[in-house]
Amino acid sequence: MEQTKAEGQQKRTTPEYITELQPNEIFVFGSNLKGMHGGGAAYIAYRKFGAVMGQGVGLQGQSYGIPTMQGGVETIRPYVDEFIEFAKSRNDLTFLVTRIGCGIAGFTDEEIAPMFEKCHGVENIVLPPGW
Repeated sequence: MEQTKAEGQQKRTTPEYITELQPNEIFVFGSNLKGMHGGGAAYIAYRKFGAVMGQGVGLQGQSYGIPTMQGGVETIRPYVDEFIEFAKSRNDLTFLVTRIGCGIAGFTDEEIAPMFEKCHGVENIVLPPGW
């Protein structure tokens, strides 16, 4: 999959492991609808970046949950679309998208990445390499 480039500059990508955030950065992670952040990136979001137990969707502290555990890949798309619209409305924040759905949820990059194609060219959304 070819990486898009911004006007004359290399497009920034999300690091494999995010251990700290700048004040304007948001950690975007795969969640479950019940907001039980017990493993993977969700646990990191809870322990380090303000994710709220019991909240599975949306902005919480310096994190943003996208549910990935409720069924097939098609059930994730509405939450991704909602995230993209939210991020576009918050130019004051930079959203660092993790490989949502590609850990505990068991999906592949090839299944999830196409849902984020609308992010290409959105300056404040940073995607994993190859997405």
